[in-house]
Amino acid sequence: MAKLTGWWKNRSSAGKVELYTRWSFHFFVLLEIVSFGLAAFAGQDNDTPGPLALTAFLVVCAHSVIVGFLYSRALDFVSGRRERPVGFAALVTALTAAAVLLFLFLRRFGALDESAAPGLVVGVSCFGCGSLVLGMEKVRHMKYVPPVAAAGTTVVVAALGLDLNEVIGYFVAVLVSCAFLSFTCGFSGWLLRTVYELDRTREVQARLAVAEERLRFGRDLHDVMGRNLAVIALKSELAVQLARRERPEAVDQMIEVQRIARESQREVRDVVRGYREADLSVELEGARGVLAAAGMDCRVDFEAARPLPADVQSALGWVVREATTNVLRHGDAQSCLIRLTAPAQGPVTLVVENDGAPDAPAGPPGSGLAGLRERLAALDGTLRAGPVDGGRFRLHAEIPGTRTERLEVRA
Repeated sequence: MAKLTGWWKNRSSAGKVELYTRWSFHFFVLLEIVSFGLAAFAGQDNDTPGPLALTAFLVVCAHSVIVGFLYSRALDFVSGRRERPVGFAALVTALTAAAVLLFLFLRRFGALDESAAPGLVVGVSCFGCGSLVLGMEKVRHMKYVPPVAAAGTTVVVAALGLDLNEVIGYFVAVLVSCAFLSFTCGFSGWLLRTVYELDRTREVQARLAVAEERLRFGRDLHDVMGRNLAVIALKSELAVQLARRERPEAVDQMIEVQRIARESQREVRDVVRGYREADLSVELEGARGVLAAAGMDCRVDFEAARPLPADVQSALGWVVREATTNVLRHGDAQSCLIRLTAPAQGPVTLVVENDGAPDAPAGPPGSGLAGLRERLAALDGTLRAGPVDGGRFRLHAEIPGTRTERLEVRA
């Protein structure tokens, strides 16, 4: 059953919206044939339809298929995978105009039943206009399509000498039907563009969070090393000048350079240690902020009946950081729960659970969870991660209470 539904569940929100929209427009191909193409046989003997009626039906079938191709190309353009299908749009425009002219000529000279021509004209006009609008981006361009189609049809009807009632009827029918389908297609294209834009924004936010952390580390490292390296360069240059003059003070300057170098080494280690040792409270708030910025409903429950040692906070902070990264990168989560429980007695547990998890992981397994297991193993802790019921993914970290209490005593 999972394999049957995986093609849908493993898609992102944007992918699901696009798939639904694409198949809806594919259904329009059949809708045009069934709803309007069969109108060609109105007034005909069902056993032996006339050749002109059959020709009109085949024209509608050909028109619907080509319009279906334009729907597909336009959706590729909306999703950013293809250039605007200008050539296909011109072909559909020409074919729609030719089909309308053909049906109106057949109506004028009595080859088509009086009740058949309006359905054929309205059908090819509205579906042709809808496919053209789907490939447009600006509303001010879309709004001209239905009036132009209605006006063009009206001019042809009037030129063929049909009575005024038919002229008005064709104008109203074509205008209303084209406006309705143009609005439907234009709204569908706008919705798909918006969903993809939100998806790209979410990815950019995740990248910005990583870039911000890198900038912070680079700034801290620059603040620590910038002054010390400048002092080392000056004192080294002074030592060279003194050595050339055979002054004994050169030795003192090099000793000072050595001292500053060792101090710099210690400060760099402190910076790296502060970067690598995650602060639990900071990581929890950071996870809440990042996931909320990505459009997820993130809830953080922190129940601590006792203070946690620094080593435990650091290990669990890394679990929160890695879990947050996985939620952002994998699946299509809409909600996430982070629960930390530290009772007065017993183990400390951290649970991170989110929905939208794929049934099968994409690509080879990473090293993030293995690194977390190593960190927790140093504290006699364990880590379990995997899918649970309801299409959710759960990460469960646990550190024994005896271990945390012993660490507390040592601290």
